[in-house]
Amino acid sequence: MAELTAGTWNFDPAHSEIGFTVRHAGITKVHGIFEEATANLTIAENISESTVTATVQTTSINTGNADRDGHLKSGDFFGAEENSEMTFTSTSFDLDGEDLTLTGDLTIKDVTRPITFSGEFAGAVVDAFGVTRAGASVTATISRKDFGMTWNAAIEAGGVLVSDKVAINLDVAFTAPQN
Repeated sequence: MAELTAGTWNFDPAHSEIGFTVRHAGITKVHGIFEEATANLTIAENISESTVTATVQTTSINTGNADRDGHLKSGDFFGAEENSEMTFTSTSFDLDGEDLTLTGDLTIKDVTRPITFSGEFAGAVVDAFGVTRAGASVTATISRKDFGMTWNAAIEAGGVLVSDKVAINLDVAFTAPQN
């Protein structure tokens, strides 16, 4: 296993996925990803002082359905024309073995709320090309209403079409700073 050396690690979008899951009509889950994002992971000498920042392009949403993607980009949800980015800035970084907890401020549609991601630090390795890589899988759940995304429709059997709770699922990889 390689070390998490201090410095700014580079986001590896080709080996990362920024996704979400939301319940639809109370019976199924819809999954989607954001195809364009940037991030910085700065590992400090004292690991608990490490930081993460990320910017996601809301216009890059992809659920596999063009009509749904268009609705999600509209003012009913992201308002992507006016709010083309959502951002995250960490305020605490806790790594205990494989357990990773990352707390910070998430901004969507000019609304900023605290959020906590938790999950697994998968470790760091040197790949077949001599590049040191680190990876993690973390999840958080938000209320979309907290970010001004209140659109919904009643369904005949009772309930609503789109759940308020949205799981944000991050499977991310970073490459070590080059000396």
